Amino acid sequence: MNKYPLEPTASEMHSMGEAALALVEEFVNGLPEAPAVDLDGAMELARELQERAPEEGSSFTELLDIVAVASSKVINNSGPGFLAYIPGGGLFTSALADLLAAGFNRYVSLAGKAPVIAQIEATAVRWLCDMFDYPDEARGVLTSGGSMANFSAVVTARKAKLGEDFSLGVLYTSHQAHASCATAGYLAGFPKSRVRLVPTDAFLRMDVDALAAMVTADRAAGLHPFMVMASAGTTNTGSVDPIGEIGALTRAENMWLHVDAAYGGPFRMTAYGRELFAGIEEAESITLDPHKALFVPYGTGALIVRDGARLRDAHHVAADYLQDMEGLEEQIPSFSEYSMELSRNFRGLRLWLPIKLHGMAAFREALEEKRELACYLYDELRATPGFEVPLEPDLTAVAFRYLPEDGDADLFNQRLLQRINDSKRVFLSSTNLDGHFVIRACVVSHRTHRDRVEEALRIIKGAARELASCG
Repeated sequence: MNKYPLEPTASEMHSMGEAALALVEEFVNGLPEAPAVDLDGAMELARELQERAPEEGSSFTELLDIVAVASSKVINNSGPGFLAYIPGGGLFTSALADLLAAGFNRYVSLAGKAPVIAQIEATAVRWLCDMFDYPDEARGVLTSGGSMANFSAVVTARKAKLGEDFSLGVLYTSHQAHASCATAGYLAGFPKSRVRLVPTDAFLRMDVDALAAMVTADRAAGLHPFMVMASAGTTNTGSVDPIGEIGALTRAENMWLHVDAAYGGPFRMTAYGRELFAGIEEAESITLDPHKALFVPYGTGALIVRDGARLRDAHHVAADYLQDMEGLEEQIPSFSEYSMELSRNFRGLRLWLPIKLHGMAAFREALEEKRELACYLYDELRATPGFEVPLEPDLTAVAFRYLPEDGDADLFNQRLLQRINDSKRVFLSSTNLDGHFVIRACVVSHRTHRDRVEEALRIIKGAARELASCG
């Protein structure tokens, strides 16, 4: 028996690692045929895992079996049939990066403790800045996701535009923006009355005229408009706000423009996205979620800021016990000085490794494919009698509903969505547009290709016909 069970021997490490890798390989290889949703018995199994911490350990094989079963009783966001919300496929190469990062367990937040490791992450962040033509003085930080990035963006804008007394500050976002935009404002200390939800136009993009009128009214009331949070791809429909027009307004009004590009940002690598996001390069800050359109595992968001000093100024507080780690800022940033996190994992490797391994061209081509698939889905549904497809997709989200000849359309589409998802080959989600229940499909996963979208169309159309025939 191993005298030090917390320090497995070389043979034990090899055996456990081999078994874990074999399980992951089996999982990934089985994704094309795995059900898009399988929650049968999930709650019963979950209840079985409610237990007190054991005094004695179990075998690794037994525990691996539990993890395997637990990972199968899910809505399968990793598979090609997951077309709900904003999919995150999870690159296998990023999974290997996480194994390496956790195995080496290097501390990345202070550059002086691991300069080369910190530089790997700084390089990955710089690649994100380059995606938007940000200048050399730009800085950024990898976060747990877009919500934390949006929060840090508000804190940075608050400090830069309002200083210490921000009691009269007002920020603006649209009612179609991700909920984390408004939430970031509340958590940053602004009451709900100072977080304005700007109306949208017929295409669900922020109405710039309405925004201008709100800013003017707030200034006349003695308030201090300081920030606009625009969207480069809303979750509901993928709509992209008129960033260039909003930017012109914020510059004229001396306000901070932040763009939540958590979903759409990487599409700027494509010719289509570069035109669609015209003006985003002038934004003071941008949120990204590499765990969406760059396909890396969940838990990888990012905030980049054109003037990196402002990001650092809003977050950094010197500590005496860290004085030995100072002195590398001009060469390699210490990420603890750019966010609330002092203790954090080495997120950069899960982005750096696949980009170095595959090259940016592979990501660009994948995004172009997803855009083409979304347009194909839109065209096919729009051409099918009975379907209403109200918005041509800006990105890769397609909202639609079926209009039955009689009866409650909302109830019909709720039943339609259930029938679609009951196929277990695809999984779609829903939202509300103009007070109506609407089904939505979003093509983002790197594992979703033409064959699965064609199958989704057969399932959608077939389910609609069956329901309509039943009256």
